[in-house]
Amino acid sequence: MLPYRSLTLFSGSLMLSIGAAIAASPRWSSNANTQPAAQSALPDSALLASYKWRNIGPDRGGRSIASTGVKGRPKEAYFGATGGGLWKTTDGGDNWFPVTDGQIKSASVGAVAVSETNPDLVYIGMGETAIRGNIMPGDGVYKSTNAGKTWSHVGFSESDGISKIRIHPTNPEIVFVASFGKYSVPSPERGVFKSTDGGKSWRKVLYRDDKSGAIDIAIDRNNPNVMYAALWEAYRKEYQMSSGGPGSGLFKSTDGGESWTEITRNKGLPTGLVGRIGVAVTAANPNRVYAIVENDSGGLFKSDDAGATWTLMNDNRSIRQRAFYYSHLFADHKNADVVYVQNTSMFRSKDAGKTLDNIGSGTHGDFHDIWIDPDNPDHLVVANDGGGTVTT
Repeated sequence: MLPYRSLTLFSGSLMLSIGAAIAASPRWSSNANTQPAAQSALPDSALLASYKWRNIGPDRGGRSIASTGVKGRPKEAYFGATGGGLWKTTDGGDNWFPVTDGQIKSASVGAVAVSETNPDLVYIGMGETAIRGNIMPGDGVYKSTNAGKTWSHVGFSESDGISKIRIHPTNPEIVFVASFGKYSVPSPERGVFKSTDGGKSWRKVLYRDDKSGAIDIAIDRNNPNVMYAALWEAYRKEYQMSSGGPGSGLFKSTDGGESWTEITRNKGLPTGLVGRIGVAVTAANPNRVYAIVENDSGGLFKSDDAGATWTLMNDNRSIRQRAFYYSHLFADHKNADVVYVQNTSMFRSKDAGKTLDNIGSGTHGDFHDIWIDPDNPDHLVVANDGGGTVTT
């Protein structure tokens, strides 16, 4: 009966037609001497031609390392699929639909950002910077001015992966891009870039060398001139990878990203080789900064003086394993002691990192991004290996 089973994805009426034809055909009789049925017993060719393949679900899924909500539109959200473009929901996550099909030239979305002052303005960065063994490079940054309906390419075609995109909280013309660059060879399109004309032009404002890309950016919502960024010396080749080196570091700007001061070796941060770093600043207390640092003595660090000095809050392996793949950190906008750390699961601390609660159950494993609603910190949009997911 294998020929019958192989057609079960066609719709029911066709199955009835095929089933009737098979039932009427003597070929399925136990009598080996019976002659084959006449050709007229087969389904009509016009009937067969009218049936088309269609997707019967699931309508979204797969690994995601980028997600965002939309300030002022709590039912809207986006997530970037690592092989399927950008997806959007307009009903709070009940249903998702693709918005970049046929409009972009690469498939893997590694960063996404929506303007808080113009919610129709969306940027996506292509390519993965969670540099696991199987990753898909991108072709730069795309921009939409109509909430994802149409897209235009705005640069970074020489970068395999865009790590983060951050839009100024009050001026949508100011945009920052953290570019990883090429995965396996030195490349110049690395570091933090700034645009003051909505992506028409870009300036490289933080750069170490052609082996060190930018991996994270955090902007102080109270004073957007204060910013933090992390550079990461790393590569991934077909047969090996490396995470960490003299190019890795943590930096701070107080003039809107025009100039930067390195704070990697400030008091309390670890000595020795540094790898990937995640950084977060909370609007609830502009002096409170968090960093998760890949290092032999790494872990989750806290600063209460805007990065001048640091305290190790937690070195649990659950938030440090496979640091090159994770090291994702996010701070609550209303409570400075609430911080989220992502790894194989998602963790929330309510005491500035001293203790961690596992809150990742019920969706999927392997977490890579969070958007925290600045108006309602209970509203999160999360990216993990199951796609995009929403909690209120």
